Amino acid sequence: MPLLLLKDLPRYECLLEGAKVFPELDPSACEAYLHLLRAGDEVFSVTERNLAEHTISQGRFGVLMLLWNSTQRRTSTGHTVEPCRPAGPRTPAELADAAGVTRATMTGLIDTLERDGLVRREPDPDDRRMMSVRLTPKADAFVAALLPAHFQIMARLMAPLSETERKTLVALLTKILQSASELTATAPVLSASS
Repeated sequence: MPLLLLKDLPRYECLLEGAKVFPELDPSACEAYLHLLRAGDEVFSVTERNLAEHTISQGRFGVLMLLWNSTQRRTSTGHTVEPCRPAGPRTPAELADAAGVTRATMTGLIDTLERDGLVRREPDPDDRRMMSVRLTPKADAFVAALLPAHFQIMARLMAPLSETERKTLVALLTKILQSASELTATAPVLSASS
């Protein structure tokens, strides 16, 4: 489901008019914000369509990727290098934290993946009270078949940007993420009476 719920964004001139009624409205900030959400919605939609063709949801794909990343060792010139994430199984709580979802939501995602034979829960060898989640061979094959097309879609979406523009975009989005993180951590939600 889209976040913005707007297909037609207001023109900048309309935002300028709106700022006359609402002095708090910063037209350029509003324009950038709306375009960010609109682009995010479209990118999400393209990705969601591709995943649906492979009969998997965004949430379930995210869990598979977290588990897959945690078990992959990257190689460079034939030598094993440090993994991008610690190797080995992950607990449902670790997966929930990494995905930014509740533990209940993660339990539901794992249940579905387990039902489909893509993951299995196993007692942790070091602490029998804990459960670890592992990919099955079926999941390894599924991910290996899905990722090439997924990566092609990413490349096609970013194709209009040069390498320099992509780096600039990442830097700009990182600034926005930092600002959002600070607002989440420190700022109260503003109300109409504020």
